[in-house]
Amino acid sequence: MEFRETPQGPALRFQVLGPVQAWLDGRPLSLGSPQQQAVLTTLLLHSGRPVTTQDLVDSLWGDRPPAQAVAALRTYISRLRSVIEPRREVRRPAELLVSVADGYALRVPGEALDLTVFERLSSEASAARTTGDKHEAHQLLTQALALFSGRPLTGIPGPYADAQRLRLGERQVAASEELCTVALDIGLHAEIVGELNTLTAEHPLRERLRELLMLALYRCGRQAEALGVYTDTRKLLIEELGVEPGAGLSAMHTRILAADPDLVLPATPAAREEGPTAPPAPAQLPADVSDFSGRTELVGDLSTVLMSATGQAVVVTSLAGIGGVGKTTLAVHVAHRVRAEFPDGQLYVDLRGAGASPADPVVVLGDFLHALGVTENPDSLEQRAALYRSLLANRRMLILLDNARDAEQIRPLIPGVSGCAVLATSRSRLAGIPGAQLFDVEELTPDEALALFSAIVGEQRVAAEPEAAMKVVAACGFLPLAVRIAAARLASRPRWSVSDLARRLADQRRRLDELQLGNLAVETTIGLGYGQLSTDEARAFRLLALIDSPDIPLAAAAALLGVDEYTAEDLAEALVEANMLECFTPGRYRYHDLLRLYAQRQNERIGDAGEQERAVLRLLDLLIPTVRNAAQVIEPDDPLPELLTAVTSPGLDLPTSQAAQDWLRTEGALLLSVVEAAASGPGALQRAAVDLLNYLFSIDPDPTRGPRLIPILEAIGEDAQRLDDSAGIARAYFALGSLQNITSNFQGAEHSLRRSLDRQTPDEPSVLVLATANTLGVILSVGNRPAEALPFLEQAHATNRAVGTAIGEARLVGNIARVQHRLGMIETAIKSASEGVEAARQSNSDPLLAQTLYQLGVVLTGSEAVPHLREAHQLYQSQRNPLWEGYTLARLASALLAAGQHADAAEAAGESLAIGQEMDSAYCQGLANAALGEALLALAQPARGLACLQEAHAIFTRLGVPEASPVADLISRQHTEPFSPPAP
Repeated sequence: MEFRETPQGPALRFQVLGPVQAWLDGRPLSLGSPQQQAVLTTLLLHSGRPVTTQDLVDSLWGDRPPAQAVAALRTYISRLRSVIEPRREVRRPAELLVSVADGYALRVPGEALDLTVFERLSSEASAARTTGDKHEAHQLLTQALALFSGRPLTGIPGPYADAQRLRLGERQVAASEELCTVALDIGLHAEIVGELNTLTAEHPLRERLRELLMLALYRCGRQAEALGVYTDTRKLLIEELGVEPGAGLSAMHTRILAADPDLVLPATPAAREEGPTAPPAPAQLPADVSDFSGRTELVGDLSTVLMSATGQAVVVTSLAGIGGVGKTTLAVHVAHRVRAEFPDGQLYVDLRGAGASPADPVVVLGDFLHALGVTENPDSLEQRAALYRSLLANRRMLILLDNARDAEQIRPLIPGVSGCAVLATSRSRLAGIPGAQLFDVEELTPDEALALFSAIVGEQRVAAEPEAAMKVVAACGFLPLAVRIAAARLASRPRWSVSDLARRLADQRRRLDELQLGNLAVETTIGLGYGQLSTDEARAFRLLALIDSPDIPLAAAAALLGVDEYTAEDLAEALVEANMLECFTPGRYRYHDLLRLYAQRQNERIGDAGEQERAVLRLLDLLIPTVRNAAQVIEPDDPLPELLTAVTSPGLDLPTSQAAQDWLRTEGALLLSVVEAAASGPGALQRAAVDLLNYLFSIDPDPTRGPRLIPILEAIGEDAQRLDDSAGIARAYFALGSLQNITSNFQGAEHSLRRSLDRQTPDEPSVLVLATANTLGVILSVGNRPAEALPFLEQAHATNRAVGTAIGEARLVGNIARVQHRLGMIETAIKSASEGVEAARQSNSDPLLAQTLYQLGVVLTGSEAVPHLREAHQLYQSQRNPLWEGYTLARLASALLAAGQHADAAEAAGESLAIGQEMDSAYCQGLANAALGEALLALAQPARGLACLQEAHAIFTRLGVPEASPVADLISRQHTEPFSPPAP
């Protein structure tokens, strides 16, 4: 029940059994800062007794009060008086929050505080149980526990609040134990199994709860499960505490093994002579969890819908989501929130829809009818459903149908007229119920997950290691069940730090093993959903997880599954309906992180390795020609390296350069993920992965891929060497060298490209020879080794005449011009670069034109270079080639400096530096810092300028490029003594 809505109560009410709140005449009061609320809490929990100023200071700040603690306390008292007595006249003494000697007291009626009401109801329940009125005791305890609306004193700081939070939490658990005990006494064993499962998960080392759960399961005819609870508990106690179960739990185990007849609930005594009494209104809701966190908007929406059950038809609301997302917890929480709106009672059943033996609606109706006072049930489903609808026709009841399998299972359980409301939960969307309102329950937000974790573990432990705590909940995929298990494990291990748990969860191969405690396990929960899939759906669920990509487009899914797109869509949508896959954008599918780990584990356990390799190869067979198609529209007529893999698919159609660039951006993660999947496979997969990368690097140079792909290409190259596979070695090291060049690792690139060229046949012209020699020549030129570079560029030039095109000719002319410039042949270099630009304009290839304009801008000086570099920059921008956009801006900044345009140079260099940092390109950052430093010096900002120059020098020295020397000279000119660069 909602404490603030208790009828005929005092006008001023306070809540501490949850977030601290207050209401005056039904209107919520603003209680101020957490510290001010802490003062109010301390006064409330002293029940009108005076609290000294020093005790209030200690309760709020402990042994580290601020210098103005007493002044702050007086301010809080003054503000609280204004809040709780808003009509008090100025200078009139306070009547509620009064000053008493050296302190204060809050004098409000006992019933104004929810804790007082809780204690009264608990005492009355104890007295009723003592006199044998167990039904009354059950009803009173249910009312008492309904007063909890979350974790007591949520968010209240201070040592006093911390201690009281523990005390009140313990009081709640003790009352829950008492309620379950009474429920067992009056034959509600089936109704409390779910609640006891929740309680034992939250308090895994509390043996009395385990004992009650064993008895409830035994009375439900689930003897094997009851004994399993003992086995799990004993294992947990030995592992965590090194002790055996206590006497009570051990005795329950022994009695169940012996089939002790006293464990069976005795028959109900005969009715009294004065005639039968009306049965109490059913109150079957499981207990609300004390640490419910987040989902504020969804809770509000659901409450509004359920409380609107006054129209022409019964209100039916369905919650759907993956296993462990917290559907049941949410449903129970909302049901308790609105239960006062349903005075004729609440029915609850676990329909076991995710298990192998779903509940039979005939049996469920029989239990419901029994709860409604029917002593003899009709036999058939139709008769029971008709009687059920008749009994509910003039009642206002809430029916919570938990864990439904499908719409057919719950249809007979829906009342026939308005006034009642049905709240159902299911892993699948119950779309077959006319008029039902469907809500998807998603994982928690990071803040909500962290709040739940803190509520279980303790705020102090989380506050001490906030980053580690966020890593834990992220590893849990923000899934409530996983967060609860992880938190409960940590709470039961006081010697573990949060970082210890984070390290254990960081290992993806062991993460599912770590996320289990007692009879709760994420893997088991996911397995229930997996077990409901058809053979084809289960195969699809496993194969789609082979690629560890953020999401999977429909075309890729069809390739992995070896079916057409229509069939793939049907399978994927079936998985979405079962909440084993997610679809936030039509035609694109993704896994929850923990579901992906489960699918990958199934691949390891029962998957066919050959089928998995064929699936990845089919995807590569789609992606390689698609990247080729992209290359052919982005840079038409530009030859690509020969493939090692024979592809059979035409690839996806990318009609325009814009479409090709969009596809590359959208599917970038997919391309890298399939390479990672193929890299661990046999040679055929590795060769196909290398083919894909060689195509990709030719049109989309992105340095940020380096950390992921360089180790993979090194491993593939080593595998090819072990097999003495010359073609594989040549292509793997060409791909590696290309990527090292893109990432500014010029020395590594030179080494890799030489190894590639050594395994090629120079007298057999090929595009691979052309590309390798050209790239090697460019790298040597960058390293100021023009005499070594020229033979490779000439080799590339000769090869291009045999296998290349006019595009290749123009590109090589521009590259040779850079070498000529390095050799001091300035006029020749300008002439060559200009010829390259002219050839590029005739080719109508914008990428080629951008590259040749860049080369011409580099060999020219000052203002002559500016228009060419500006045009190149515009072209690279339109092509969405950020790496070369950054290079061009850096060269433009240098040209503007030479032209005396210092402010424009600083602006261009700043843009270049931002791009270089975003793309993780060291060479671009070096060029940009050098130009920016010189520009800032010219703009009379010597400190910033010198810092940029020193950063540029450090980068150039690390890369081993000649630009380090002129930057060192420029730095020296800013010092009275020669600049001595730091040792590398």
